[in-house]
Amino acid sequence: MDKIYAVMTLQQLEYIVALARQRHFVKAAEQCGVTQPTLSAMILKLEEELGVALFDRTKHPVEPTPIGEAVVGQAQVVLSNIAGLHEIISQEKESLGGELRMAVIPTVSPYLLPDFLHHFREHYPAVRLHIREMRTPVILEQLRRAETDLAILATPLSENEFFSIPLYYEKFAAYVSPLEEIYGKESLSASDMPLDHLWVLQEGHCIRNQVFNFCHEKARTRQAYEAGSIDTLVKIVDRNGGYTVIPELHIGLLDETQRRNVRPIADPPAVREISIVIRRDFIRERMLNAVADTVKSVIPREMLDERLRKFAIRI
Repeated sequence: MDKIYAVMTLQQLEYIVALARQRHFVKAAEQCGVTQPTLSAMILKLEEELGVALFDRTKHPVEPTPIGEAVVGQAQVVLSNIAGLHEIISQEKESLGGELRMAVIPTVSPYLLPDFLHHFREHYPAVRLHIREMRTPVILEQLRRAETDLAILATPLSENEFFSIPLYYEKFAAYVSPLEEIYGKESLSASDMPLDHLWVLQEGHCIRNQVFNFCHEKARTRQAYEAGSIDTLVKIVDRNGGYTVIPELHIGLLDETQRRNVRPIADPPAVREISIVIRRDFIRERMLNAVADTVKSVIPREMLDERLRKFAIRI
């Protein structure tokens, strides 16, 4: 066992993680900035020293073996923690750099990311920021595997293996066609909103679950189409009638005519909590605060979590 720790280098860990992601030796080598023969030789050397095959080269594209999957998973965790150590060192140099892999759910990204990217790049130019839009189950699996450093999604989560830091609270509103009977109401309650007139997002979106929780049942709607985005739902209501439920921040994207179709939901108020979610072994405190501070510069102050307004994040 001592021999394994002596021969396994960080460079080799980077190589096997890259190959597991790319499933192609040339593409993995390009990702790592080395030649294909160098990457192949280093991985083969590691396999010989460990005494196991990490990749099945008879398959095209190449695939990790079962033991290879386990080793790659741990390698991703190690590399993630090494990035945290680099950040601790950079604190002494008063600079924030390195790589940040971030994920955001689709029902948050349209309202957050355009301004977030602008502010983050302006204030943290040395950080190599990679952002992907994914649904919550995919994000959580990537967090488990340390393929994503942190995520912004709706909480609370049923899983307790992650740590959540509330960022802001966003109300829902109803977007109602003028053809609907409830259009004449100034505000709506759950009892006013018939499910058979409701257009919803596809399975896997957090808002879908929150909408059904708000309506107090998991019934199927009469509508034949489940949309993939809030913008599409709005257009469907405009053309076909019915109503949908939209996040508060989407109202700013509506034109003047469409805003007349918005009704507040008052009984009970429908609100979602949006949080940063990290692994419990995440140690990059400065990077965490860089993300939180950028969100604070984008989201209206009255929506922010009260603790986030007053204090820096400590982990």
